[in-house]
Amino acid sequence: MKRGLVLEGGAMRGMFTAGIMDVMMENDIAPDGVVGVSAGACFGCNYKSRQPGRVIRYNMRFAKDSRYSGLWSWLKTGNVFNAEFAFHIVPTTYDIFDMDAYNANPMEFHVVCTDVNTGEAVYRRLDVMNYEGLEWIRASASLPLVSRIVEVGGYQLLDGGLTDSVPLPYFQQLGYDRNIVVLTRPRDYVKPPMKHARLLRWLLRKHPAVAEAMLHRHEVYMRQVAYAHSEAEAGRALVLQPDADLGIPHVCHDADLMRRVYDTGRALAERRLTEILDFLNK
Repeated sequence: MKRGLVLEGGAMRGMFTAGIMDVMMENDIAPDGVVGVSAGACFGCNYKSRQPGRVIRYNMRFAKDSRYSGLWSWLKTGNVFNAEFAFHIVPTTYDIFDMDAYNANPMEFHVVCTDVNTGEAVYRRLDVMNYEGLEWIRASASLPLVSRIVEVGGYQLLDGGLTDSVPLPYFQQLGYDRNIVVLTRPRDYVKPPMKHARLLRWLLRKHPAVAEAMLHRHEVYMRQVAYAHSEAEAGRALVLQPDADLGIPHVCHDADLMRRVYDTGRALAERRLTEILDFLNK
């Protein structure tokens, strides 16, 4: 039996995911593999490096730092989350990402991106973390229109959430038959369709496959969430998600709000810890 952890994205809603992960790590819960999308990839890699607390720590530290994220970063670099500072300088200089521990851990770690030329999901298993590995993670979290296309591994890539926000079927195809799925929206959430389709197609006229993926994302997402819940009802998955909207924007400069969302994830994981353990140990 292979046990997996499936992490959807959601930008700063990922603080909720970080809270859940930290409780699981603190209780020595070690899945055989993790797959992360967008923020789920950015934060989920810390599971393989065994660094509880790191996600909330560096995000709070750099919440108001214009080098890290925000309008100034977007205007200056074309990336709302600064490509070099956030994805390479922070993990190697300011809050060290333990690459040695990551590389030594046999746990699998996978990321999901979107090929801008085909509009299809691209999956990558990252056994070794290095500069290229960090670029794969950056690609997974690079939102269209507010991020530059990332070229890595022979692909041109953007955010994985465009095509596979909840990659549970992908993990099941790899033999992961018991999966914890962390969603960052409440059960009653209904994803609305994108507005202004004509304008979106014009803005992305050089990459029409990305535009079409965005325009159909709400349909795909709702099917994926429904599938995760159907697998939970069948006993093959355990879905963890907030009880209500987390109320945090995609780009957040409020460290206290980050902490509240993180604590919401921690509280849920602590409340359901016995259920998590029982599910993984069946």
